[in-house]
Parts: sequence; structure tokens; C-alpha cells
Amino acid sequence: MTERQKPSVLFICVKNGGKSQMAAALMRHHAGSAIDVHSAGTVPGTSLNAMSASAIEEVGASMDGEYPKPIDPALLRTVNRIVIIGNEAKVEPVSDMVGTIETWTIDEPSERGIEGEERMRLVRDEINEKVHRLAGELAST
Repeated sequence: MTERQKPSVLFICVKNGGKSQMAAALMRHHAGSAIDVHSAGTVPGTSLNAMSASAIEEVGASMDGEYPKPIDPALLRTVNRIVIIGNEAKVEPVSDMVGTIETWTIDEPSERGIEGEERMRLVRDEINEKVHRLAGELAST
């Protein structure tokens, strides 16, 4: 990466309506314009998850203007980091990729009987911790 290039990240989940959008919103919130941030889904849904958007707004971030979208093959080739959120989405490397793929396994509070807003806040907070670490890594490249 040359000095003039900004680091970039693509967050992916299945529907691109919740977790990957949360991660992207949190990264934009924390890194501002210092990191190019994208999100996509392997099988995009039709709308954003309202509880995800609400949980993000509670910490001052926003999903405004975002919508579920498919993976852009050009982004897979050009971003520095591809982060798959959860164990359901599967993404295969493509030729000429410059970045790396990693998977973030996220705790599912509903498996412990935690639902609704409390569930979404726990998911948001875990993603937020991982986003902070990643922002630091990307900033140092």
C-alpha cells in the first residue's frame, strides 16, 4: 500500500441488513474518513434491521443512507481487509486479491434467552470492540 492510499475494509454477512451494516457504521463513526468502509451480503435482504439501526444510533453512529447490497467482486480484489461477520456467510478468495479474509465469530445472546434491544446492544458492543481493534490495525498499515 502506498502512502497515499487509505486503508479499506469490506464487512460481509448473509443479508447485509444487520451485523455487517453495524460494523460498517461503527467503523465510519470511529475512523471517519481515514478508512474506506464498505459492507455487503452474500444473499442481501430487502431492508436494514430496525433494531440494529436503533442500537447503532444509541452510540452516536448511523446507518443512514445504507441498504443491503451484494458483494462487489472489484471490492474483493482491492480492499485491504475482508471481514466476514458470523459463521453463516461464506466468501471464497478471488484472483488478484490484495487483502486478507478473516471471520469474526459473534456471540448470539438469543441462545441464552436474551432477545430484543438487550440482545442487539450485546451484539453491537461485541462488534464495536472488534471494530476498535481493526481500526487500530488498519491505521498502522
